[in-house]
Amino acid sequence: MAILNVFANFIKVALPRSNIFILTDPAANFSAVPSNAVVMHIPGDYSRNNLMLQRIKSYIDFLEARLSGHIGKQNQIDLFIFTDSDIAVVDDLSDIVENYPDFHIGLTFRNNKDQPLNSGFILVRGTDEAISKAKVFLEEVLEVYKSMFMKAARMLGDQLALAWIVKNQPLFDAQRFRNPKAFVAEVHRAQVLFLPCAIYNWTPPEGSGQFHGMPEDVKVIHFKGSRKRLMLEAWNFFNSHPIDFSDMMCLILKSGRAKYDF
Repeated sequence: MAILNVFANFIKVALPRSNIFILTDPAANFSAVPSNAVVMHIPGDYSRNNLMLQRIKSYIDFLEARLSGHIGKQNQIDLFIFTDSDIAVVDDLSDIVENYPDFHIGLTFRNNKDQPLNSGFILVRGTDEAISKAKVFLEEVLEVYKSMFMKAARMLGDQLALAWIVKNQPLFDAQRFRNPKAFVAEVHRAQVLFLPCAIYNWTPPEGSGQFHGMPEDVKVIHFKGSRKRLMLEAWNFFNSHPIDFSDMMCLILKSGRAKYDF
């Protein structure tokens, strides 16, 4: 719960008008829920070996619930963001909607040949058209996942399926992943916004040998794996000092020079 609470705290600061939906197993029992969050139980197989597959299914079910009016259809929502709980949003993201008015679904990319896309941060524009397009897109990802990458169902299968679908789109230029600049491309009849991980899904260095500095304009930090300790340290430091996010990021970089063993 500590990571989830910190996740919600960062949202309160960076996106104060946002609501959080916790998509989870109906059997899950939360002793406490952050004040800006609502638990949404979605039936499925949440076993460890099926978790990444279920995550995609849960996203699809959520979008379907929104289209059918079961989730706040009376409220205008500009952007839906599907994230892992070990992510900290540290800047306003409204510029995405303003700067890219025609995208349906957004993904983050990096210069990685085998896994150029990270599934820990997925955007969907709040219009019915975009939600419908995004739902169909994720359904295609799910089918590729089940037919080709079930050996990676425990981890990474969704990212492998995303990469396969995008790279096999006719005329798609995968060389664009080498340049950390946002772009929009049509993939399976959806307008997909590709955002650089260096800004929208940045991961702190884990050891001194991996330290290469940090982008000044980072908006989303992903505390993967052993870095989760940094997430708690960063929030505690930020919460106890009259500082801004840039000071907190300096703390993350300093802490990131030592590799943790958990």
